[in-house]
Amino acid sequence: MKNVEGYNFSFKKYLKSSFIKVILFSIFFLFNNNIFSQSETRNQKSASSNLSLEIETIVNDPFFDKTIIAIDIFDLTDSTSLYQKNNQLLLRPASNMKLLTSASALLNLGEHYTFKTDLYHTGVIEDTIMYGDLFIVGGFDPMLMTTDIDSMISIIKSLGIKKISGGVYADISKKDSIYWGRGWMWDDNPDPGAPYLSSLNVNGNAIEVFANTAEIDSPLIIKINPETKFVKVANNSITVDSDESEEILITRDWLNNKNIILISGSAGKDQSHEYSSKINLMYPERYFLELFKEKLAQSGITFYKPVDVKNLEKNSVYLTSIYHSIDTVLSFVNKDSDNLSAEMLIYAMAYKDSGAPAVADDGLAAVKRLIDSVGFNSNDYSIADGSGVSHYNLLNAELILATLKYMYYDHKSLFNLFYNSLAVAGVDGTLKNRMKNTSALNNVHAKTGTLNGVSNLSGYVTAKNGHLLAFSILIQNYVDQSSRARNFQNKICELLVEFE
Repeated sequence: MKNVEGYNFSFKKYLKSSFIKVILFSIFFLFNNNIFSQSETRNQKSASSNLSLEIETIVNDPFFDKTIIAIDIFDLTDSTSLYQKNNQLLLRPASNMKLLTSASALLNLGEHYTFKTDLYHTGVIEDTIMYGDLFIVGGFDPMLMTTDIDSMISIIKSLGIKKISGGVYADISKKDSIYWGRGWMWDDNPDPGAPYLSSLNVNGNAIEVFANTAEIDSPLIIKINPETKFVKVANNSITVDSDESEEILITRDWLNNKNIILISGSAGKDQSHEYSSKINLMYPERYFLELFKEKLAQSGITFYKPVDVKNLEKNSVYLTSIYHSIDTVLSFVNKDSDNLSAEMLIYAMAYKDSGAPAVADDGLAAVKRLIDSVGFNSNDYSIADGSGVSHYNLLNAELILATLKYMYYDHKSLFNLFYNSLAVAGVDGTLKNRMKNTSALNNVHAKTGTLNGVSNLSGYVTAKNGHLLAFSILIQNYVDQSSRARNFQNKICELLVEFE
């Protein structure tokens, strides 16, 4: 019994000693861990402070004595604000508006949405004859090209059809008759960046014009792409000796609302330069119809009635469809900043929510719902279109950044599609020629925004510490200094890449 008691005493002493050691170790661990945590926090604050100082050096440039800059930067990995300046100031977003439009489209239409152009016919198909009319029903597809018309014709030919006894019609009833966004400027004509809007589009509702010199005293040689009789060409240009040349102007008779290409000026014979221009066209659905008619003729399919605009008849028979996916359209919206595609997203949302005819305001309501969902009051902002062409739009860097955060935090399943739709620095889209020889190359994913006196850049960047950052940089109210504004944005992006 004595031995047992001695054993119990020793064991209790051992337990007491071990318990004290555990307590001491725990205190030591917690103390050191707290020191480490405090040190890490201090390092983060120091890095953020250094970043702020470096950005302040940039924004203190005399350029900004007369020009507005608004900035909002956020560390998505750490959920920490890194820098803010004028971030609540209402400014023109220009094509940064497309970030809200594309986010709204993903949330409302879904990642699997497809733009669809349908072909129907009335009557019956017997032997080689389609008895009745052929209808092309517009579905807001901004990606339709001449090659898609070729595909439609091939499908018709595959059915053995050689003759259409009726007419060929375009049904554009899914959209209202308003052909431009609210606040678009009359003198944007005939720029393809101000496309005429329809539910049936083709080639971006524009045409390419090329002019090359000929023999002296002869007009320049003109080619258009695609070749079509839909437009007429008034060629008042002339080839001259090199010393006598002056500017070549390629435009459209937009003042008289005509699709007549006007070419004037003189070019020296020895000049190897090809003059070119892309021109918007009125009546996109009729442009489509004329190309369709010409392609039918080229393929040997005859019909005798004129092409026209007409609503689809009841009991028409479905023939086929041409599809383009929303991810393809979003890339065109955000990488290439295509205005037609952005507006068609607005109309597609309007049609989904309210039916035909789709009205822009119903699509913009979806954008306003996004703003409310992000945590802001949509009544505090002005939303006039989906592309950012309108000077009536007013947003701020805070809202744009909040949208970028919202897509990252709240819609993980859609984020990759959204992120990958953005232009990549030095690689593609509107950022292809920016930040090429810098650390930002192939890193910054962002949306540009440009109007007269406006240069914006908002998106994402991966910092040196591996953190994903979101940023919005809005620069406004300068005269003829877009390149300087872009350089300031580039420098800030380079700082963000080096952040750690």
